[in-house]
Amino acid sequence: MADNYDDYSKEQLLRLLRERDRRPQFGLVWERDEIAHDLSVNSDFVAMDQDLGLSCGQGAQTNLIIEADNFDALRYLRMTHAGRIKCIYIDPPYNTGNRDFIYNDRFVDKDDAYRHSKWLEFMFRRLELAKELLTKDGVIFVSIDDNEVFHLGLLMEQIFGPENFVANIIWQKRTSPDSRIELGPAHDYIIVFSLHKSQTSFNKLGLNNKQADSYKNPDKDPRGLWSSADFTAQGYRPNQMYEITTPGGKVLTPPPGRCWANLQSVFETLVADKKIWFGKDGNARPRVKNFLAEAKGVSSWTWWSNDEVGHNQEAKREILEILGGGVSEIFSTPKPVRLIDRIVRVATNPGDIVLDFFAGSGTTAQAVLNLNREDGGNRQFILVSNTEATADAPDKNLCRDVCAERVRRVIEGYTNKKGEAVAGLGSGFAYLRARRISAASVFRRIQHEQVWTALQLIHGVPLSLFDKAASLHVATAKRGLVLYVTQVNDAVIDALSLSVHSADQAIVYAWQPALLAQRLVDPRLSFEAIPAFLVERFGARAKVTTGGRA
Repeated sequence: MADNYDDYSKEQLLRLLRERDRRPQFGLVWERDEIAHDLSVNSDFVAMDQDLGLSCGQGAQTNLIIEADNFDALRYLRMTHAGRIKCIYIDPPYNTGNRDFIYNDRFVDKDDAYRHSKWLEFMFRRLELAKELLTKDGVIFVSIDDNEVFHLGLLMEQIFGPENFVANIIWQKRTSPDSRIELGPAHDYIIVFSLHKSQTSFNKLGLNNKQADSYKNPDKDPRGLWSSADFTAQGYRPNQMYEITTPGGKVLTPPPGRCWANLQSVFETLVADKKIWFGKDGNARPRVKNFLAEAKGVSSWTWWSNDEVGHNQEAKREILEILGGGVSEIFSTPKPVRLIDRIVRVATNPGDIVLDFFAGSGTTAQAVLNLNREDGGNRQFILVSNTEATADAPDKNLCRDVCAERVRRVIEGYTNKKGEAVAGLGSGFAYLRARRISAASVFRRIQHEQVWTALQLIHGVPLSLFDKAASLHVATAKRGLVLYVTQVNDAVIDALSLSVHSADQAIVYAWQPALLAQRLVDPRLSFEAIPAFLVERFGARAKVTTGGRA
């Protein structure tokens, strides 16, 4: 019997509420107070420097490769791309205990009492930021294995909400059993969540050769090849239990436990349109004809076999083909292009942005470029990778030497290990390098180049280099002109007036916006202060919390 709370004093009710708040609730809890603070979590402002020498392609670029700790990169992308990423795919460290996961510059081994808590804290910080980047219909795919799959599922449920769980895909990563293990793992998982499941939809896949071969034309229908589907449905619906007389005169009723797939009026329309097949003798149970010419593909399911999407060994061969020997040993669990192709294919359309902030060897970029070549789309990729330099290897730079180099060769073409020339896919990318600036010194230390890079990305403008000789920079965005003024003088005022003469609207970013507003009175113009606009949008002064429940 429930307590009668009406008889409780205020003090008793407060005590009861405090006890209830302290009581663990259903969900994932980890020892955030007991583990060392994640040193990558900081409150600094992040700026980006563009490295022309490491970039690829001519002119302004829409694709990005970012050399940075992904926590810093995600905070920067929250400033520039919040709500604009359609698909995120990541392949984070699996926390196997075999020197694959680094927390605070040290590998986490199997004997670490807080091994799982450190991994969860690391992932929580990044997934929270990633969520803010997704479009309303956006979706995130996360590869994982048995070591953390159960924890990751609960963590993502906590961040994205259980109602936004989409699927747990099983990917067959091996081609044969591991003879050293009695029950060897043959698969990994890809956990899928959306920002708003009700607004998310997935594309159908094209028919493979086996599926296409199933289309025949035994009745020589002028509409071409067709396959058929059973015209029954599971269950009992009174208005779908009618009798059907076949062309051969046989009277049929639905089989036990089933009913006809649709109303009698719909069935008669299909018969009149010659879309019902009763078999060669005209007495078989009715089936609905689906024509190859009208086929829109097939829906994907959660079993992704290696013959359809590749396996680990295929992925290693791909790296070797493009970059040569030695590189494949860096990645213990590489992903094949066909696997990422499947993700990009079902989750994106031309013009969408794909993000991978554990970019590894750059497979995601290759999958995006392949699909763009196939369907003429203009999907964009953003890859984030770190140097992974250590005290023993201070010059190590996986982002520069592996990730960016692979993508560059895929774009420009390369010679494989057989000495054969492989044509490039075209396109390009801007190579960006993150630079932390303390929140207190942003106004003194941020550079004009960094400001212009951020403004272009915020407004979705292809990224071009900053011209140090110019005092006025102009770009055309979807909603009008974007202008950045580095200094105010009469010549700049005249140039600015000329630039906006035929524009419907323009936004002017300047270090002295009030002075410009006094001299340029025009209802089409709006003004923003730099760097205050960027600092506020970035949230550099926001408090970074530590400890407590997620």
